[in-house]
Amino acid sequence: METSRLEKLNRAFTPKCVVVVGAKKENDYSFLRAVSTLKGNCYSVQIDPNEIPGIEEMGIKNFSGLAEIHEPIDYVICAVPRGISPRIVADCIKNDVAAVTLYTSGFAETQTEDGIRLSGDITEMAKAANLNLIGPNCMGIFNPSVGLRFGPEQYTDAKGPVGFISQSGSNAGGFVQSGYLNGVYATKVVSFGNGYVLDAADFLEYFAQDEDTKIIGAYIEGVPRWRPFFDTLKEVAKKKPVIIWKGGRTGVGARMTSSHTGSLAVDSALWDAAMRQCGVIQASNLEQLIDVAKGLIHIGPFTGTRMALTGGAGGQSVAIADAFADAGLDVPLLSKSSYEKIASFFVLIGSSFNNPIDMGQNRREFIAIMDILAEDQNIDAVVMQMSFVMSLRNPQRMEETIATLLEFKEKSNKPLTLAMGTNFPPDQAQAVHDLEVRFREHGIPSYPSFERAALAIKKLTDYYKFHSE
Repeated sequence: METSRLEKLNRAFTPKCVVVVGAKKENDYSFLRAVSTLKGNCYSVQIDPNEIPGIEEMGIKNFSGLAEIHEPIDYVICAVPRGISPRIVADCIKNDVAAVTLYTSGFAETQTEDGIRLSGDITEMAKAANLNLIGPNCMGIFNPSVGLRFGPEQYTDAKGPVGFISQSGSNAGGFVQSGYLNGVYATKVVSFGNGYVLDAADFLEYFAQDEDTKIIGAYIEGVPRWRPFFDTLKEVAKKKPVIIWKGGRTGVGARMTSSHTGSLAVDSALWDAAMRQCGVIQASNLEQLIDVAKGLIHIGPFTGTRMALTGGAGGQSVAIADAFADAGLDVPLLSKSSYEKIASFFVLIGSSFNNPIDMGQNRREFIAIMDILAEDQNIDAVVMQMSFVMSLRNPQRMEETIATLLEFKEKSNKPLTLAMGTNFPPDQAQAVHDLEVRFREHGIPSYPSFERAALAIKKLTDYYKFHSE
């Protein structure tokens, strides 16, 4: 991406002046409300006299055109009917706007004559003028650090290391919201829809050079420029972890992507081979993408697959062992010296100290057990199964458990992960969330099921192994 285009795109992601064109009462002026948190100037362009009073009541100055705004315009959000969009694009070009997002849909994805013609018109205009056009059929940019949002409900009180690229507006919004709830905060997010001018390859290149972005996530439906995308992805993945959720992997899904963003299907075998060659982490859904990102944030690089599993009762120990084995991870026996140490104090009635370790009556020996696991040469990482229901009933035990886990984290270089049950009363949801936050603050990720913890860890070990060879 040439320097001038990159500089203008950076202005759009960190704008000092944003203009919303076409805000309407019908959708509660949602884009204007979204950018009301902007650390900069926000203006409106609207010529409908029925809409202007509502805009001005919000304390936002309205203009009849971009030319009336006498300061550099970094970013325009355009929410006008598709037939008017070429006029707005032309106005952005005339007034040297750094970038414009076309929220409007109804272009080539409709496979209609008018939609295809309008697609060609706006694409030709923007490319000829070197205008950074995002979309159409998208939500645009989210950057919490400068208060730039595309939804009024989105956060501005946190900033993290993950940049997210999405062809889907709803999946971009889903990442913002679900990521926030799971402590996976964004640097910047872009929903680029049909991607007529700027597509996935361009945004990969942008996030690769963005110093705040340490991890890149993406939801991609189609790749119109395969070679530039593949070449860019291969280079970017050498510098930063890239997690991609590919939409339209099934026949039905591919049919839907065609009508959603006009994307053409990519052969699954070709896609998988390309992702393996680039060293990309693949996710099947948003949940997996966030789980892997959480692991990348909190767990340092490691390639060992030998897991010590502990903390659960008998049936839970069986279930967690199956989950980790099914994911392709090892659950080996401990070393002979570890068993000798454990046998010196472990009460076997209702308990077991193979691997997994069913502690049963031995919870007072939790510190000693964790110290042994920290030293065991047969173990690469430790996974602690926790029942928040039992822990919340006994606050003192919970505090002792937390202290032990934090001590393990400080003393050992072995990754520590929590796998926690979701079976808790609704009125305890906030208390459970607060505990998860406490662990995250100390670099200990938690997952709500054995299966999700196992899959995230397996994807991490595969990733680090690929990039260490």
